[in-house]
Amino acid sequence: MANDRSAAHAFFDTNVLLYLLSSDARKADAAEHLVNLGGTMSVQVLNEFTQVARRKLQMPAVDVVSVLATLRRALRVEVLTEATHDLGVEISVKYSLSVYDAMVVASGLLCGAKTLYSESMQSGLLVEKQLRIENPFAQGFKLP
Repeated sequence: MANDRSAAHAFFDTNVLLYLLSSDARKADAAEHLVNLGGTMSVQVLNEFTQVARRKLQMPAVDVVSVLATLRRALRVEVLTEATHDLGVEISVKYSLSVYDAMVVASGLLCGAKTLYSESMQSGLLVEKQLRIENPFAQGFKLP
């Protein structure tokens, strides 16, 4: 894991991590670069990743388990708690996010992240004056 303070304060949404498996070389390379810098993901992200890899991408279970192990070595894992749920519900209402997206945001807030890498949420949104959502695949985005 990287010692860079900004990298340690990054949080990953599922969609960014799924690009590690993509045939889109630009996005796969960007995702790999960010993961190599370190950061955090949540148990929810692990669950969503597993679901998409198994169902949509039809990866064999043994391959999914291997990728998950690699992710868990590269990134810290934030647990889901009642506090995560409660904050997620508040964030969902306050920022008009889906409950699932809000739970990812809540996990990022609770672990002290400063940046949430997500392709599906509103890039540039600053949540609770702490966590900025960034799309690392957007035109003009500069990788750290």
